[in-house]
Amino acid sequence: MTVSVFWKALTVTLLGAVVVAWAFTLRPQTLGGPAMFVAVRGSSMLPAYQHGDLVVVEAAARYRVGQVVAYRVPAGQIGEGKVVIHRIVGGDGVRGFTLKGDNNSAPDPWIPKQADMVGVATFRLPNGGRLIALVQQPIGLAGLAAALVVSVFLGRPPRPNRGQRRTRRRFKGLARGLVDG
Repeated sequence: MTVSVFWKALTVTLLGAVVVAWAFTLRPQTLGGPAMFVAVRGSSMLPAYQHGDLVVVEAAARYRVGQVVAYRVPAGQIGEGKVVIHRIVGGDGVRGFTLKGDNNSAPDPWIPKQADMVGVATFRLPNGGRLIALVQQPIGLAGLAAALVVSVFLGRPPRPNRGQRRTRRRFKGLARGLVDG
């Protein structure tokens, strides 16, 4: 096995391992995975989470007091469906949880139940939410698409023009004639 074949095989193997790890740990819930990505907005969770942080939350079978969780505002209430990330300070999954931001003086007005819970906070990427917000904006998305197109065109090796191809053929023929002759 040559060195280049070895490195290609190693690269493919490592890439496969990364994809498998992603599928089991960070695949979004919308794709059937355990994770959801929540961008922190505001200062209610200071000092633990800053505005603009990206928090990975994973679904759990049970939630308990003290955990930082993401939940959807229950149906029929103001803000319905909005995802909030706060700490559980009381309650349970049947009667509903009492939640409060670490930097808030009062608990949340909503009482989400087990079905409203999105997941427990497991990982924080500082300022990662800002990047997500930028990509979600039309100008940010257009810039990303333009950068991708430019990198594809600049990344290709240049094709020789017709004049260069003819010159190569002439030199190949000349070289054959010198070798044969």
